[in-house]
Amino acid sequence: MLDKVFIPVIKTPLTQLAQPLIRRGITANQITLMGFAMGMLAALALAGGFFFLGLLGIVLNRVCDGLDGALARATNSSSDAGGYLDIVLDFIFYSAAVFGFAVANPEQNALAAAFLIWSFMGTGSSFLAFAIMAAKRNIEQLDYGKKSLYFLGGITEGTETIICFVLMCLFPSQFVVFAVVFGGLCWITTGTRIYAAYKMLDNAVNAR
Repeated sequence: MLDKVFIPVIKTPLTQLAQPLIRRGITANQITLMGFAMGMLAALALAGGFFFLGLLGIVLNRVCDGLDGALARATNSSSDAGGYLDIVLDFIFYSAAVFGFAVANPEQNALAAAFLIWSFMGTGSSFLAFAIMAAKRNIEQLDYGKKSLYFLGGITEGTETIICFVLMCLFPSQFVVFAVVFGGLCWITTGTRIYAAYKMLDNAVNAR
């Protein structure tokens, strides 16, 4: 919901930040892998109860996630392989962060963490399945800028997910509340995505 507002705001700073990296010969895929490593370290920190370290790792992961795309666009090196790597590692990171909270306090957090990861399956599958069909039908939209995959919007997009993770790190004792509320919003997003995707694909078929 907030990505269409947030992405244009950070586009220029990320492009500027990418310039020194380009001069040093650093590639977009290297930034993607570096960000993933930061995300896994964040999950480990969360599992150990080091929530501020976890927050730092999450922030670094998200900076790299925006930076790799800016670098790829600036060097005209965007590719399907890079886009695939980026989105797969993103979903692994999201689930790993939630798992970290479950490990930190399994008695309190495990059930809510399981619910949230289940909810991520809904948002992720509804997003990725439609991206495949959209590519097959040559359906395009550029509300989120040039992307490797068609992006279906919703209440819980990347920006909202990171806000939720930040709140969890700042108030770890309230993880269950954040996880249940955000998981519920994820299912609303999943439902609206399924409806919108089905209607769009059905109209595309009937228009032929």
